[in-house]
Amino acid sequence: MPSSAAPAHEPGPAPLARRLAMPLATLAGVAAAFAYVGSVDPNEPGHYPVCPLLRFTGIYCPGCGGLRSAHAFIHGDLTTALGANAVAVVGYGIFAVVWLMWLIRAVRGEPLRIAPAPAWWWSLGGVLLIFSVVRNLPFGSLLAP
Repeated sequence: MPSSAAPAHEPGPAPLARRLAMPLATLAGVAAAFAYVGSVDPNEPGHYPVCPLLRFTGIYCPGCGGLRSAHAFIHGDLTTALGANAVAVVGYGIFAVVWLMWLIRAVRGEPLRIAPAPAWWWSLGGVLLIFSVVRNLPFGSLLAP
């Protein structure tokens, strides 16, 4: 006896506007944050909280100088941005590449799947640890904010 059930239908990709919503919302949030940091100078005291690690220990964390770096970057001063926090500037570039990949895949209707192996995460942690230690030593003062 033949089955009267309709064949299974796989849904196609979501409409383009829906696929672009998250990448564009993410970009809007990052742009808003950069616009705020670009307009409110972190070099002037009282606008942002002080890093607790720096305040209580005098040690620069991997994020110390990140706001000053973002402020300089948004104003086109790459040298000052690198001097304030070189790792943050590298992070801006990585974000831009990943976001662009996300946007291209969203336009094509493909999912963005980034699953770095644990070795990548350990390597990233190692780089941040080395960066933190070196920027707190006398010979690494070039990396200090």
